[in-house]
Amino acid sequence: MLLAEILGPDQFRQRVKIYATDVDEEGLARARHAAYGERDVRNVPPEYLERYFETTGNRYVFRKDLRRSVIFGRNDLVQDAPISRIDLLVCRNTLMYFNAETQARILSRFHFALAGGGVLFLGKAEMLLSHGSLFLPVDLKRRVFREVPRSMPSNGSIFADAPQPPPRDELVGLDQLRNEAFLSSPVAQIVVTSDGLVALTNRRAEGLFGVSTRDLGRPFRDLDLSYRPAELRKYIEQAQVERRIATVSGVEYVRGLGDVMHMEIQINPLVDSAGSLLGVTLIFHDVTEGKRLRDDLEHANRQLETAYEELQSTNEELETTNEELQSTVEELETTNEELQSTNEELETINEELQSTNDELQNINDQLRDSTIKLDEANAFLEAILTSLRAGVMVIGRDLQVQAWNSRAEDLWGLRRDEAVGQHFLNLDIGLPIDQLRPMVRRALSGGDQTEQLHLPAVNRRGRDITVRIVCTPLSGDHQTVTGAIIVMEQDEPGP
Repeated sequence: MLLAEILGPDQFRQRVKIYATDVDEEGLARARHAAYGERDVRNVPPEYLERYFETTGNRYVFRKDLRRSVIFGRNDLVQDAPISRIDLLVCRNTLMYFNAETQARILSRFHFALAGGGVLFLGKAEMLLSHGSLFLPVDLKRRVFREVPRSMPSNGSIFADAPQPPPRDELVGLDQLRNEAFLSSPVAQIVVTSDGLVALTNRRAEGLFGVSTRDLGRPFRDLDLSYRPAELRKYIEQAQVERRIATVSGVEYVRGLGDVMHMEIQINPLVDSAGSLLGVTLIFHDVTEGKRLRDDLEHANRQLETAYEELQSTNEELETTNEELQSTVEELETTNEELQSTNEELETINEELQSTNDELQNINDQLRDSTIKLDEANAFLEAILTSLRAGVMVIGRDLQVQAWNSRAEDLWGLRRDEAVGQHFLNLDIGLPIDQLRPMVRRALSGGDQTEQLHLPAVNRRGRDITVRIVCTPLSGDHQTVTGAIIVMEQDEPGP
């Protein structure tokens, strides 16, 4: 973001490449997404958030056009060859985890990686006091160091140039032979320098993609080939960073008149004897015929499998059909006999159903008469409960309220539908229910006497009253106590 602010987005995209490396593949995978939560960006100025991030849900994602300038790749500081021609190398709070010998090896690689006048930025715990031959402090407080210009390497240096072989007779016309062999190769090839410029292209590449000698020296990213038929720039960067061959498979290239060509593209890094990256070569293998043969073979195999399955299925179906036909003849004969028998049974069943229908009709009439009598009894009982001046509550053996008359509603302000079904001890009325519990339990336990109490209470209007409570056992068949009847009546005030 700081470089984009200083250079401007356009200049940033043209001039800046940032190599982000680590040995942790999982960490690199997370970093490539460039998505952060609110806590991660809390220290980023609001104007930067608006300018450089896109909001996706509750995540902040860095701008894609600028993110392309950051190349992620795996790199082991101790073992892998360093990236070369770096202007600023940031490696903060990492060297502190290595011993002195390993630090020396890593710093020697850093010195090789930096371009002339390049800057090394370390962490606060890293001083480089014993490596003055490689780096000089620019700002020691902030741990900024500048590369000391390279001198002739001493014996044993890990980046020393390989000794030159003794001179020998040169083959006549060898350069021309190599050039013609490259140009005449039946496989399309393009060589790109480490700076991303087109260095070489052969005739096959010119015929396929229209890349010719006029494009030599142009940035590869400016060619249509860099993103069509496949996005090659990220694979080139991957091969440069990881120093490994990258392969792109399953590429379809549509030529003129709808001619589709299938390719496998191989990107090979070109490294010199000192481990410095020279560039990459792109090799375009035409696998159209091979893919067509594989597709034809797969299609033929599928057809053979399908035909074999169909023949086998047809044979089984014919055998089954023959058996079914024989069985059908036998079943038809049996069915004819069963139909005759069934007809006789249906006539018998019809007579039985008619008789059953008459019986059901009689039962229905009896049920209707019983229902009418029950309704009349319920109405009669309801009229009695309503006519009583006292409040009446009927509870079962489980202490659930089964009846609640209108006088009880008027006395306590609790409607019938609110009281019926409630537990006796859970009633929310102005009567001290707990004081009734002993009397109710005696009635439910089979006591045959009627008991009464006079209790202070609060009626539905909030007034203090005295209530006379009468509790009587409710007996069912065989004199079995099935519940209790509680009569509640307000005492008249004295003179």
